[in-house]
Amino acid sequence: MAEEVKLFRNWAGPFALRVVWALQLKGVPYDTIYEDLSEKSSLLLHYNPIHKKVPVLVHNGKPLAESLVILEYIEETWKQTPLFPEDPYERSTARFWARFGDDQLMPSVFNVFIKQGKEQEEAIARAQGDLKYLEEELRGKKFFSGEKIGFLDLAFGWVANLVSVFEEIQGLTLIEHEKYPLLLAWIQNFIDAPIIKESWPPRDKLITKYRARIEFYSSKEAAKK
Repeated sequence: MAEEVKLFRNWAGPFALRVVWALQLKGVPYDTIYEDLSEKSSLLLHYNPIHKKVPVLVHNGKPLAESLVILEYIEETWKQTPLFPEDPYERSTARFWARFGDDQLMPSVFNVFIKQGKEQEEAIARAQGDLKYLEEELRGKKFFSGEKIGFLDLAFGWVANLVSVFEEIQGLTLIEHEKYPLLLAWIQNFIDAPIIKESWPPRDKLITKYRARIEFYSSKEAAKK
């Protein structure tokens, strides 16, 4: 009996892209259901009643939410093309840095592009300090996972996907070549990988989408003052 794999996602979300990349790297066939998050479908609400968000992976009728959880499920279910290192310590370390990326790095980077004045200067210093950890993790490696793309590269894929979009919108360079040569080399290697490149969202649409989002959150920040 054929397996049923469905992915509920939106067209540009960085969390859903992690799952897209993992499935494609593993060669797992799947169906895509695109969601309009301003008018969520009854199926999405059924499969993810707690967070009501994408991505949701449905495997043989069983739903899973949260992108990092889904990546681990994909790794354990389909053994081909391993995404995690074999060593238990290295696997745990990869999980740690993935959580660091979502819980600390992502908000610190986003704050750079919605703050102004002294608050923005402080946000830049904080984000660049966090990015320095990524630079150190890449010493001696082509990818975070070594010579091939793995779990941690997928977890940090949003850095390659979105930071340059934010920089273009705001006319501000956060990842400077002099400070982050290894990180910028990783970004190029990552986006040049065929499986990554073929699912990359159109840049002009990303700029339109995130310009509106940055303007919205910038206005909320300004209203607090």
